[in-house]
Amino acid sequence: MADFEKDIEFEEDDLGTVTLTLDDDSEVDCLILAIYPVGEQQYIALLPLNEDGEPDDDSDVLIYRYIDNGDEEPEIDNIESDEEYEAAADAFDEILDEQEFDDEDDEA
Repeated sequence: MADFEKDIEFEEDDLGTVTLTLDDDSEVDCLILAIYPVGEQQYIALLPLNEDGEPDDDSDVLIYRYIDNGDEEPEIDNIESDEEYEAAADAFDEILDEQEFDDEDDEA
């Protein structure tokens, strides 16, 4: 899991994109795949975009804690424990499985 600062910018359309500022001040644009709960905590799954603004299929999905600040900008935070990360990753895998199942139903 990469170590990112909490400096993010959210776009308005759909789930949109987010710009992560890395520790070296470089930026990575990411597609927001999902914002989802695990217990009382919210998480966000991000997929880095390439230079053309397209999803980078060679990149790993990035998962962070998501903090909704009401009327103010939301924040993300690194997940510190392996157990918490595994729970968040497992929940995201379930979301993907459900989406794949729904896509198969639509095709039938």
